[in-house]
Amino acid sequence: MEFFKGISILKTLSLKQILLFFVYVILIFFVKWVLLLVLRKWMKSDLAKNRVLPTIEAILNWATFYGTILLFLFYFSNESWLFSAIYEKDGVEVSLVLIIVAIMIITFTSRLVKAFNAHIMPFIYEKFDVDIGLSFTINRLIYYVVMFIALLISFQTVGLDMRAFAVVLSTLGIGIGFGLRNVAANFVSGIIILFERPMEVGETVEIEEKVGQISKINLRSTIITHKGGRLVVPNQYFIEQIINSRSGEQLTAEVHVSVPFGTDSHKVETLLYEAVELVNVPSSPTIRFIAFRQSALEFSVQLPFQDGADKDEIESKLRHAIANIFTKNKIELASCTEIIHTLKNS
Repeated sequence: MEFFKGISILKTLSLKQILLFFVYVILIFFVKWVLLLVLRKWMKSDLAKNRVLPTIEAILNWATFYGTILLFLFYFSNESWLFSAIYEKDGVEVSLVLIIVAIMIITFTSRLVKAFNAHIMPFIYEKFDVDIGLSFTINRLIYYVVMFIALLISFQTVGLDMRAFAVVLSTLGIGIGFGLRNVAANFVSGIIILFERPMEVGETVEIEEKVGQISKINLRSTIITHKGGRLVVPNQYFIEQIINSRSGEQLTAEVHVSVPFGTDSHKVETLLYEAVELVNVPSSPTIRFIAFRQSALEFSVQLPFQDGADKDEIESKLRHAIANIFTKNKIELASCTEIIHTLKNS
């Protein structure tokens, strides 16, 4: 029986045809799933898992996606509605087939460029010793240039005049330019960052007292990963503000300790060195007697640590160690003695 009786262009389709098509689609996805399952069990080496398997998985995903589209085109190739003109532009009759082809050009190009940047370019960067920031910039430029060409080809396929398209864009640009000036500023700032490279992916920066690592630079915003989560920072901020780069800087955990005036300063310094040893950080500390405060002697303990370690956690462990070793040696902290004296006087 006819399934789409109410729609003239699809009235030749039957329910059996539709169900059979979906059975074929499910079969394609099932075959892909079985192949991936077999490959995951068969590939044991790290090289195969990290490089070969992702490439094969990407190819199978492509084959599944475009195989489904090609199946649709061949399965319904005898249907007139597939090739009937939806509209005509400059003598070009645009049918559903042409629209699907245009979409396939865009999606296939996007997948191909991403796969090229992910699986081919790293070998080139490794051979020529290209740093991570420059490699990210090159990947972005390749993607945007190729996608722009693919869009032009797909628009031409469906009969769109690019000159008229440019005129429409320029007209709209005048109207909406004021409303999108911040977006445009961020877009231009993103291009400046990618070309001028004042900062790069992998660089450690400080934004509003948060220290994090740049994980991704987009055309509109930059992603910074830190221990509290992720920051999405507009690119214009990096161009207009003074950014403190922490890359190459020696990261240091620092704790200040005050003891009552009259305490043996040499003994305090020795105990602080012993406390640092309890923290188990493989670096040499810097312990200094830095100031005389009101009725107190102030010491500074600086402990360098490796990038990626948790500064707050190291400082917390250091405070615990100092508190424990001071308690064992009957050394009081200045603030504690002041509170005790205040309570006694009251």
